[in-house]
Amino acid sequence: MTAFFALTTSLLWGLADFGGGLLTRRTPALTVVVVSQAIAATVLGAIVVATGGWSEAGPRLWFAFAAGLVGPIALFSFYKALALGPMGVVSPLATLSVAVPVGVGLFLGERPGLLQFAGIAVAVTGVVLAGGPQLRGAPVQRRTILLTLVSALGFGTVFALITEASTTVTGLFLALFVQRLTSVAVGGAALAVSVRRGGRAVPEGGFPWASLPALAFVGLADVAANGTYAVAAQHGPVTVAAVLASLYPVVTALAARGFLSERLRAIQAAGAGLALLGTLLLATG
Repeated sequence: MTAFFALTTSLLWGLADFGGGLLTRRTPALTVVVVSQAIAATVLGAIVVATGGWSEAGPRLWFAFAAGLVGPIALFSFYKALALGPMGVVSPLATLSVAVPVGVGLFLGERPGLLQFAGIAVAVTGVVLAGGPQLRGAPVQRRTILLTLVSALGFGTVFALITEASTTVTGLFLALFVQRLTSVAVGGAALAVSVRRGGRAVPEGGFPWASLPALAFVGLADVAANGTYAVAAQHGPVTVAAVLASLYPVVTALAARGFLSERLRAIQAAGAGLALLGTLLLATG
């Protein structure tokens, strides 16, 4: 069950990142974050009302609140880094996010078996290579590296926090709702500050209403991924769930290949193969 939900997480996050990357080519990154998260919050609010999720309110929601504070910062930093530097540098570095939940799991006493340790090493190596790292000739601004590391730390922190935010399914819906409301508030405040300083909230042609379905998909896929990751981490070792969930760059690369006809370089294809091998080792270990 852990492997299934963690791999579902990587699929959803990979598709959400692909969609978000496309949207930020035409719409400011902060606007993409705020609108997509607002749509997700609206849907989650309806689910919470329908399932009576308010009865699950308790101290654990502080973890969801904290995840909501960190999430928009991580997303904005990631999108900004993609805009400033080569994706072949940004994407592999962002996978360092896996170090946070794995470190938490080891600190709490989790000890994967030898086969699983091998699977972790192989899978992480595969994910980094699948991102298509620039091995030469890629001038990268120091700001790009800093933004990427901030996003990796943020994503990893959200991984760890959302796992602790609930223990039941209805509680998980409530936790995700609180997380999204917080994300919208933080992102909205940042967007308002940006506009006051002369930034744009929408493209020159106005709000891209035709992109609303894509924005909804990005927001809902992202929130669903948070939910499936929480389930995966609660039903098995966090160290295993986190590594399997971090395979999303492979999905993003394959989506670019399928929808944009981007050709995978040999190093990316090799990385995808290693990621698959690492997944098999983790699932069977």
